[in-house]
Amino acid sequence: GWGRGGSVGGTCFLRPGPGPDGETNKHCQDYRGGALGGDLCEDLCEAGKLRYRRCLYYERGKKVLQADWRGRPVVLKSKEEAFSSFPPLGLLDGQPGAGGQDLPEAELLVLAAGEARSALGLAPAEGGLVRLGLARRGPRRRGQLASLWALLQQEEFVLLSLLRGRSPHAPPVLGSCGHFYAVEHLAAGSPGHRALFPLGPDGGRRGQARAVSGVALSFLDMVRHFDHDFAHRLHLCDVKPENFAIRSDFTVVAIDVDMAFFEPKMREILEQNCTRDEDCNFFDCFSKCDLRVHRCGAQRANSNLQVVCDKIFRHWFSSPRGSSAMPGPLRGQLRAAVQECAAPSTQGTPRMLGRLRSLLQAALRELQDGEELHPWAKSRPRGDTHRGTPGAAQKAPVGLDHHPLE
Repeated sequence: GWGRGGSVGGTCFLRPGPGPDGETNKHCQDYRGGALGGDLCEDLCEAGKLRYRRCLYYERGKKVLQADWRGRPVVLKSKEEAFSSFPPLGLLDGQPGAGGQDLPEAELLVLAAGEARSALGLAPAEGGLVRLGLARRGPRRRGQLASLWALLQQEEFVLLSLLRGRSPHAPPVLGSCGHFYAVEHLAAGSPGHRALFPLGPDGGRRGQARAVSGVALSFLDMVRHFDHDFAHRLHLCDVKPENFAIRSDFTVVAIDVDMAFFEPKMREILEQNCTRDEDCNFFDCFSKCDLRVHRCGAQRANSNLQVVCDKIFRHWFSSPRGSSAMPGPLRGQLRAAVQECAAPSTQGTPRMLGRLRSLLQAALRELQDGEELHPWAKSRPRGDTHRGTPGAAQKAPVGLDHHPLE
């Protein structure tokens, strides 16, 4: 999750442009030398409009930084600290200076599609790579191609780029420089937070219960969306509050999708050798061991809904204290439904999702009917650090109207 501060085993720092001592960091040196590129490099290295603020996470090479970009908070991410950690694009070997001008677009598209297929377990949709800009000529083409190659080797970048404009539950990629890509900054949930997510001014127990019910409904919408709205189901294998955030309209956003996989990739991951069922557990995604052939089943045995019920909803609805403001009969029905939903043997996910949705909608109606509208009821949650209108962050900012894989 992005909310974990500090660093482990290295320096979590990316200094933009010339520092106070007149030195430049390696990243910007490489940009000026033509070794890397991207639509954020000019703001980072020359204009001073992309400024580092703090480290959010650094472990085993993965680096997550908070920065200010043109007055808005963003997050810069890369799964490797150094640009040189990514295997280079072989087609650039032997290209002189800032070369790459004569590389054939068709060959580049084949290579890019191969990297995307490796990351996703499936080929991009027809035409999905046409707007990569691989045919553009210019003095920085070599660095741009090398950077795109490093980005294509990062599964999360490929997935978020594919989902851009197609999902309200995933943050859009805003731009990149070298191997770093930028997404909007949203405050993540926390296992230690009394409501799991920062839900804004308290407003009493009823206000908190209304907010929790609204967020829970958005989780259900996300589950349905990931299960049915793409050519293949999208599996979430690492479900915890730190990997999600909420927008000002209580829309749930999956802000860390390192462990999210479309069905073909999920089947490939699960189908392993085994001697017992426990060998077939991949984080929050499970299958069963076939003892006749000692192979895990390729079909996932649990579901996104079951894991959300277990890891998120139990905290809210399975204890009297967690849902104390709910109307009495509904509180008991919700608690029973969540416990049933979280059970690994639960069947009939669509039926369970519909039942939970109906109960939450009924709870919201009763909570709203049972109180007068206070000023706090209209206030926005503190969790959305991008102070725009709901949905505004779905659009790319000025100057970033194109991005790879869109």
